[in-house]
Amino acid sequence: MRKGKIAVIAVVVLAAVFVVYMVSGSGNSGGNTKKNITMWVHYSKDDPEGKAMVKNIALFNKTNGKGYHATVQYIPRSSSGGGYEDKINAALNSNSLPDVMTLDGPNTAAYAKSKIIQPVGKYIKNKQDILPSILSQGTYKNKLYAVGYSESGVGIYYNKKMFKEAGISDSELPSLSKSWNWDQFTEIAKKLKDHFNRPAIDLQLNDHSEWSLYSFAPFIWSAGGKITNAAGTKAEGVFDSKQTQTAFTFLQNLVKNGYTTISPIQEGFQTGKYPMLMSGSWAIQELNTSYKNIDYGILPYPVSPKTGKLVSPTGSWQYAMSASTSKPEAAGALVNFLTETAQMYRTAMTNTVLPARKSVSKKMLTKVSAPMEFLIQQNLKSGHSRPVLVNYPQVSRIFADAVTKTTYYKQNPNIADLLESEAKTIQSYLK
Repeated sequence: MRKGKIAVIAVVVLAAVFVVYMVSGSGNSGGNTKKNITMWVHYSKDDPEGKAMVKNIALFNKTNGKGYHATVQYIPRSSSGGGYEDKINAALNSNSLPDVMTLDGPNTAAYAKSKIIQPVGKYIKNKQDILPSILSQGTYKNKLYAVGYSESGVGIYYNKKMFKEAGISDSELPSLSKSWNWDQFTEIAKKLKDHFNRPAIDLQLNDHSEWSLYSFAPFIWSAGGKITNAAGTKAEGVFDSKQTQTAFTFLQNLVKNGYTTISPIQEGFQTGKYPMLMSGSWAIQELNTSYKNIDYGILPYPVSPKTGKLVSPTGSWQYAMSASTSKPEAAGALVNFLTETAQMYRTAMTNTVLPARKSVSKKMLTKVSAPMEFLIQQNLKSGHSRPVLVNYPQVSRIFADAVTKTTYYKQNPNIADLLESEAKTIQSYLK
């Protein structure tokens, strides 16, 4: 998860090309020998992520001790998510997938079910050091199919000057060990709105993309609710549970009382108009580079007053091994190498992203800024991955629709009825 505008691309071609792919047999992956392996990644060689990969691959080729030689093809995604995914789909048609590829966390189940990727767990060492959220997002039917190499997170950014102007002292601020519950957060939001006569927080409710599920699902999880059951087979009686209703009611009340808005001013927090912003780890670099006059900090997610449980969102891109590779030992060795502490640390520091291993977290905590340190600690304490579902893109879209409808409180005053209807729609996509 790298950008503020988050998109999950439905792999719509998978079902069609899967038949051709499996009937035709193994793909042509990785060159002519058992030692040469190929890898595709979704970014440019000139990006920070690409520069880290160049170093990582050079080290792998030099030090693996088996004579393996990896070659990387850099295939940047377009703003709409095309480019890389288009290349993957074309390769499925032509049986030309690489040995190793990157894929976004929510696509794990679809790729695994369609046998585009194969389990990689037996090749990964020191799995207990990998964050639970990373293992969760890469696991399908109890097998590890992909390993995330970085993490993401979301927090409540706040303008320190505006908080002081509104009479909110540092002693009132929450911490990771003592978060504000929804009632306390609402009281603070009211105080800020009354003082500045404008919404207290930009929740980015005008973004109807993957941001909705990614950022708002933690409220459901904090309340003890779920999107589907653990098996991913049931939404009715789950997504519309009383616990989930409390989370959507909390959100609706923020809109109804004017504490947030469905049409925020562009860059409202960054330009000092809103006292708070809910955003991801990527906002740190933006604020530090382009809005240096904003003295900000980050607060933890507000928690359900009934459970007091802190939950925060996680998820990012992963490495996986194609099911068609004829060189699983070499491909597995590459995935393992790239997800070791040294390589993950290099990638995270170069790309300014959150770490995916506990050991990397420990190393980074002494090197990064206070906001990054906070989000690393929040991930360690409360990170929660998104559900691993074959039809995740459709479920995400329905979730976003539910969030949007919730914000139109006059048209949808009954949250229970709304969620019952949305649960039925989600159910139609579950398998």
